[in-house]
Amino acid sequence: MSSTGKQKEEEPETAAETARRQLERAAAHLDVDRGIIERLKHPDQVHRVSVPLERDDGETDVFTGYRAQHDSVRGPFKGGMRYHPGVTEEECTGLSMWMTWKCAVMNLPFGGAKGGIVVNPKELSSEEKERLTRRFAEELRDFIGPMHDIPAPDMGTDAQTMAWFMDAYSMQEGETQPGVVTGKPPVVGGSYGREESPGRSVAIITREACDYYDYPLEDTSVAIQGFGSVGANAALALHEWGANVVAVSDVNGAIYDPDGLNIDEIPTHEEEPEAVTTFDAPQHVSNDELLELDVDVLIPAAIGNVLTESNAHEVKADIVVEGANGPTTTTADEIMKKRGINVIPDILANAGGVTVSYFEWLQDINRRQWSLERVNEELESEMLDAWNDVRAEVEERDVTWRDAAYIVGLSRIAEAHQVRGLWP
Repeated sequence: MSSTGKQKEEEPETAAETARRQLERAAAHLDVDRGIIERLKHPDQVHRVSVPLERDDGETDVFTGYRAQHDSVRGPFKGGMRYHPGVTEEECTGLSMWMTWKCAVMNLPFGGAKGGIVVNPKELSSEEKERLTRRFAEELRDFIGPMHDIPAPDMGTDAQTMAWFMDAYSMQEGETQPGVVTGKPPVVGGSYGREESPGRSVAIITREACDYYDYPLEDTSVAIQGFGSVGANAALALHEWGANVVAVSDVNGAIYDPDGLNIDEIPTHEEEPEAVTTFDAPQHVSNDELLELDVDVLIPAAIGNVLTESNAHEVKADIVVEGANGPTTTTADEIMKKRGINVIPDILANAGGVTVSYFEWLQDINRRQWSLERVNEELESEMLDAWNDVRAEVEERDVTWRDAAYIVGLSRIAEAHQVRGLWP
């Protein structure tokens, strides 16, 4: 239990509320027209669709799907597509806003979108998931496209989901359109390195943050909440580069060894779902306890809203690198700021996913596939450019890393709105 006591639980903060508060904080540092700020508080459009599905037993169920499209001033909408029982219009709106900031921080020619279906994918057979995906593609067909809105995998979806989605869209268009989604298998226009890219970018930014604060990587202890695509790939890269990864977790709990875990031997969620806690380790702790371990770097890479008012006082890490989307509430952010904990935000740290999605989109348009080596080299270059842009704002304005990232992103978006103007 935290010494703060968990008597007073913080009200859950929606992604949209968090995104709007972060927008206002960044706007306070910039001379931006208030009309532009007001526009950015709201999505351009939110589409709600019904998705009927014939189940394997012949019964028909109807699911609700969403696609929030936030802002396209810098280019087509871009963002994930999740299958999860917790999907809501408000969540999709907030996550689409984060995607707008993320693309601008990375200086990619995209705006933000996010969508999904309110469904538990674990309760679907593979055949049902395919039929659901193909029907969802049809319901969204008028609102998406390679030059309009480009979905990608997210929670509960994967490369196979994207292949089905692309095929369904292409069949109705009468020609193969690989650029309608990213995150596909390489054999049908996907990019090598796409699946590993969010975790790899988290590792790159962690490495740069450790260097900036003079933490030699080989002497740095790291705890990672989550061992899915982001957490596992971040852990593998940091372990390879010499960091001491001492704790990782899955939904069932965490394993902890202060002397360091052999990350190469732990099955990832993709290899063996929920297998982390079956791995032999000196200590088993809860996911909540992992967040409060005495480590140098904490990487929350599982779900949102895990660092809150009730546990922010107990975080012992000196650096927090956000692997998940929105793991830190506004109140927790303020508490950790006062405590001198440096929080590197998600819109910078995990932006490798959308960056390699951009590479995939370019490969699809040009019908020319890149090698894994080129993808990783280009990703490294883009992440370092973004890190340096954000670092410059931290140093010049004496603000937090989160505020600096928003300042970089908002200044680019605002300038684009200013130049394009308001139609008519």
